[in-house]
Amino acid sequence: MVTVTIHGVAMSTCTQRVVTTCNELGINFKIVAIDFAAGEHKSPEYIETKQPFGAIPVLVDEDGTQLFESRAIARYLVAKYGKDSGLVPNQSDLKAYGLFEQAASVEYSNFDPNAGPLTVERVFAKMFGREPDEKLAEKYTANLNAKLEGYERILSKQKYLAGDNFTLADLFHIPYGHHINNVDPTIFGSKPNVKRWWNDITSRRSWQAALAQK
Repeated sequence: MVTVTIHGVAMSTCTQRVVTTCNELGINFKIVAIDFAAGEHKSPEYIETKQPFGAIPVLVDEDGTQLFESRAIARYLVAKYGKDSGLVPNQSDLKAYGLFEQAASVEYSNFDPNAGPLTVERVFAKMFGREPDEKLAEKYTANLNAKLEGYERILSKQKYLAGDNFTLADLFHIPYGHHINNVDPTIFGSKPNVKRWWNDITSRRSWQAALAQK
């Protein structure tokens, strides 16, 4: 059985993205905890040997392959260990593959630039010892609500963002979306097709196991 090593923090959104992918694929993993409080991720050794931008997670595969950036890691894991998982459509079906890439771009270009900063203000600011910036939070909430109108249109015609099968494009939304839904359930809940999709993807065992990860 394959076992990969993830250098990160179990509660971090980007680490959760990788852990959820591992769970979907049935890959064993071990998390090597990075001491954020001590600034380990910014240490010269970490930046030189693991992640040049001082961020997490970092994957080390059994053969020594080392990767950073959670979405890139997820794609790599699917390509190596889950070609038939459906998480990324096979390129022999160019239509399905193109629709997947489109959906993945939607997450990266429309969801993440708003969901990430909103999560920082609504959830992580106080954890890092500062008060949230309410004006910024309101701005990103409004932006995200506007973007999700586009999601509602897409999801009124199909089950998932890339079609009728769950893919990494859906999975990539879950960690930030989880925090957002906890602080303001109306963001997903006010749009019926978005709500249906959100409840579906967050009920998957892969995500529930990631949430329970310590």
